[in-house]
Amino acid sequence: MEFWQHIYDNFNPIAIQIFGLKIHWYGLMYISALLSALYIAKWIIKKDNLKISEERLNNYFIYAELGIILGARLGYFIFYTTTPIYYFIHPWEMFNPFNNGEFVGIRGMSYHGAIIGFIIGSLLFVRKYKISFLFLMDFVAVSIPLAYTLGRIGNFFNKELIGRVTDLPFGIYINGVLRHPSQLYEAFFEGIVLFIIIYLYRKYKKNDGELMALYLFFYGFFRFMIEYVREPDIQLGFICCDWMTMGQLLCIVMMIAGCILYLIGYRKIIFK
Repeated sequence: MEFWQHIYDNFNPIAIQIFGLKIHWYGLMYISALLSALYIAKWIIKKDNLKISEERLNNYFIYAELGIILGARLGYFIFYTTTPIYYFIHPWEMFNPFNNGEFVGIRGMSYHGAIIGFIIGSLLFVRKYKISFLFLMDFVAVSIPLAYTLGRIGNFFNKELIGRVTDLPFGIYINGVLRHPSQLYEAFFEGIVLFIIIYLYRKYKKNDGELMALYLFFYGFFRFMIEYVREPDIQLGFICCDWMTMGQLLCIVMMIAGCILYLIGYRKIIFK
């Protein structure tokens, strides 16, 4: 436990340096998450004999990933900064990887913003290729969770989204304070456990949209609960009643959306 509690003292967040350019583990994990989502999707297509070609999947991957990356970045400034107006007046600053002439990379991504960007990208794809939106969402719901696990492990490597103070033996010291490894809790519950739930349920679904409904609800539920041991964003703190975080508020919206989508499927109202 001693080594685990002081793991950050023995860990270098920079994976490699190429001609002075620092490549962080976080960036590598983020790229790995995006690519693994694609390969998991291809595996599900073959396993369940889904009617979508590999060429069309590759095209969809471009739409979805552009939506995710842009949505995640824009969502960060909309939901988690105190001066969003400044960045909308100076939009290039959102994607400026330099700070005072030093390359620092792109930092600050919102999961909920990524979801919004992903949905917009998916709707554009559906409109062009005339494919069922809910069928596509169910297919994606199985593909995302394990890839998401890699993203949260990247957050852990980057020592960000840290947990609240704890006295549990598996806590990790950050600046001399023992804290929950909340990123790993999220990687496990919002990634691995959520994948198992959706993967097992997929054989029992009766209507398109049910798997995405489960994803929205259970991701929202797990994230809502884990927020109790995750440090609130320092620039926002608690936004309501001295206990609710922005993440929890957005997760309530996700859970409600999941319930509505499931009821739509239950009543056999299919969106094309």
